[in-house]
Amino acid sequence: MTDLPAATQRSRVRVPLRFGDGYRADAELVTFHGLADGQEHLAVVLGDPAATGTPLVRLHSECLTGDVFGSARCDCGPQLREAVERIADRGGVLLYLRQEGRGIGLYNKLDAYALQDQGLDTYAANTALGLPEDARDYTAAAQMLTALGIGEIDLLSNNPDKAGQLRDLGIDVHDRVPTGVFTTDHNVRYLRAKVLQTQHTLPLGELTELGVG
Repeated sequence: MTDLPAATQRSRVRVPLRFGDGYRADAELVTFHGLADGQEHLAVVLGDPAATGTPLVRLHSECLTGDVFGSARCDCGPQLREAVERIADRGGVLLYLRQEGRGIGLYNKLDAYALQDQGLDTYAANTALGLPEDARDYTAAAQMLTALGIGEIDLLSNNPDKAGQLRDLGIDVHDRVPTGVFTTDHNVRYLRAKVLQTQHTLPLGELTELGVG
């Protein structure tokens, strides 16, 4: 287990959340001092995390194109919307992590999109740019949970790497709860690549497009 540098809570502020489909939730946004990567990550506390011994937690990597502009090339926006409601219903925390493009940044992500338009999958496009397939490190996420007094969680995620890293960092991931499947005509190849390349728990048989078996 990795020794975890201490982080502390910096501020807490209540913010009412409103989504385009009419869903509403009241949240408390928490900022931090001492995060290992120096980024302005945010904890979104929803419902009462203490209502259950094992709060529901999602690590959501920032996606400007999906979260803000509703891009159909990924499933990030629908996952964010789903996560807020599921966590609010049960009680827990959404960690909004400033890790655009699996950690490579917005400009590089858009460069990778251009290569995907030429036929590369999302991971091969990163590699072709000389970048990691996935550059994300979840040390700051573990620090945030620890600063919130949370040491045991159910993780809302299809990504086994998130659970593995958190466990290595001392967080007890009791269960990994899959998200929904949000397919569009534009993201099926992307979702299939996540299953085939990084073992995301998505139903591969349902992720079929014309000409792809």
